[in-house]
Amino acid sequence: MLDTKDSKSDELMNFDTPQEESNTDSSASNVIFDIPVTISAVLGKATMQVSQLLKLGRGAVVELNRKVGEPVDIYANNRMIARGEIVVVDDDHLGITMTEIIRPEKNTF
Repeated sequence: MLDTKDSKSDELMNFDTPQEESNTDSSASNVIFDIPVTISAVLGKATMQVSQLLKLGRGAVVELNRKVGEPVDIYANNRMIARGEIVVVDDDHLGITMTEIIRPEKNTF
């Protein structure tokens, strides 16, 4: 039989009392925020035979499966997270403006 006067059960069952964040939780969050993430943008894809690939040389053009103005796919650690448009950041740098965030499907891990 459960004794409702037990102080430990009161602590476990009281969900309404806000708990202060402990120092270990805060440091764990900081560790997560410091994990490096590789961001990449895929302009398009092409499929070719190895023999065609070996014939490519300097100045060769590989036609991709995207048209000019179509959104590019944005990946974080090889997982597609968004689509966006290419923008010029400086005179000699490119960037991406995210135009659509891709929601992860359930059970993708």
